[in-house]
Amino acid sequence: MQDFLLTYYFWLQAVHIMAVISWMAGLFYLPRLYVYHSQQKPGSETAQTFKIMEHKLLKIIMNPAMIVTWVMGGLMLYANPDLMSQGWMHVKLTAVLLMSGFHGALSKYRKSFARDEHPKSEKFFRYLNEVPTVLMVVIVIMAIVKPF
Repeated sequence: MQDFLLTYYFWLQAVHIMAVISWMAGLFYLPRLYVYHSQQKPGSETAQTFKIMEHKLLKIIMNPAMIVTWVMGGLMLYANPDLMSQGWMHVKLTAVLLMSGFHGALSKYRKSFARDEHPKSEKFFRYLNEVPTVLMVVIVIMAIVKPF
């Protein structure tokens, strides 16, 4: 199996990167939707539109992209287990775990909005919107520069 995966390693990597891009697009956009949703009166027509947008973004784009990201990343690690002896990989995986936790928190906020609750303020969501950027910077530096 490892030889097979090594043969197609660059394909795994390509699919992994495409999934990451899709996942990151959602992680950047969903908190921005929450900024605008938190400004709306619960139950309003606009709030209902945001509920639909948030649900579809999370369920149709973000969740599948996160799963494909993890599966392809796991297959690449299985194909090349020596990567786990590298310090940069541990930092990268920690940042990806934090990104997954962030994804989970966004999902929790979506459920609150779906119940017509405003879980946090507009300002909170504006600050929250910066979290995936910081994690992305760490992940990209670890994956490309491999500083240690």
